Amino acid sequence: MVRLHEAGSQPNIVAIVEARMTSSRLPGKHLFEVCGKSMLQHLVERLNKVPLINAIVLATPKGKSHDPLIDLADHLEIAHYQGSEDNVMERVLEAAKQYSADIICEVLGDCPIIDPELVQQLIKTFLSNQVVYASNSEHGLPDGMGAQVFYLSALEESYRMTNDLLDLEHVTLHIRKNKEMFSSLYLAAPDSLCWPQLGVTLDEESDYLLLKKIIECLYPTDHFFGCHDVIRTLIENPDWLSINEHVQRKGAT
Repeated sequence: MVRLHEAGSQPNIVAIVEARMTSSRLPGKHLFEVCGKSMLQHLVERLNKVPLINAIVLATPKGKSHDPLIDLADHLEIAHYQGSEDNVMERVLEAAKQYSADIICEVLGDCPIIDPELVQQLIKTFLSNQVVYASNSEHGLPDGMGAQVFYLSALEESYRMTNDLLDLEHVTLHIRKNKEMFSSLYLAAPDSLCWPQLGVTLDEESDYLLLKKIIECLYPTDHFFGCHDVIRTLIENPDWLSINEHVQRKGAT
């Protein structure tokens, strides 16, 4: 039974960031630097600007190869948890339980310029509706600006119900496939932010080159520039779009 928070109560909302050093397409990408900071540090600093998030936990696989991420988490003074590399659902679930989360805000480590205001809006919308899952990543936002919010109890129930390897690899896939069992809400991007073909996520080296240009352009005057600023900058510099337009994304799994 999925437990909703009671009116007037203050649920513990924990951002879980999934990252690993062994990416098949771009190993070590979370440590790539722009403006003197790693991509992961840019992401963490942005999540720290989301008022409704109580804690940030870096969820990495076990193994010495991932120690640089643990060292960075310690440097950034955020929590960390090491679990299964392939069973990502279990890794996120156990990380959330270890840090007493009531609600999980799941953000991929591949999203270094996620907009804090969009994350805050997603959490507020989730809290004001009687649902157990909410996402803003499937209806219009650029790839790399989305997040998911769901109850720990919903993830626990989902985990009990499936042993499909694809479900275990993609944390909320089972929830999203079973909307009749898990009440869900999907936020559509406003017209001003609707650009689903745009990729500002960190999958390949060309993504890093585009993100580097964006950050170097906007960060010096506004450390927490938003999705509007990214879109405006790319409209003003359309030649930048060719940098990573060839990258094949894995989709919404």
